[in-house]
Amino acid sequence: MSNTVTRAQLSEAVYQHVGLSRNESADLVESVLDEIVDALAGGDMVKISSFGSFAVRSKGQRVGRNPKTGEEVPILPRRVLVFRASHVLKSRINDRFAGQG
Repeated sequence: MSNTVTRAQLSEAVYQHVGLSRNESADLVESVLDEIVDALAGGDMVKISSFGSFAVRSKGQRVGRNPKTGEEVPILPRRVLVFRASHVLKSRINDRFAGQG
């Protein structure tokens, strides 16, 4: 289960299924990813029907602990990306997983 889907593979899939040229397919994938990044950077939530939603969440400062030394270390406030899978995506993943057993 170490396979990774790359931008090149997404572009190739668009090329195979949509019929655009390889360059147009690559540009389309890049445009979609750029739109998602721009929306998230601007503080918007991105919802993709039957797939899931992406959002940026702010986390406050807290005290962490170095597991090796036990020393307390402050963890600074930051923004993190969160993804919530849709019920449709969860079902498809679980159906596929159940078929492997």
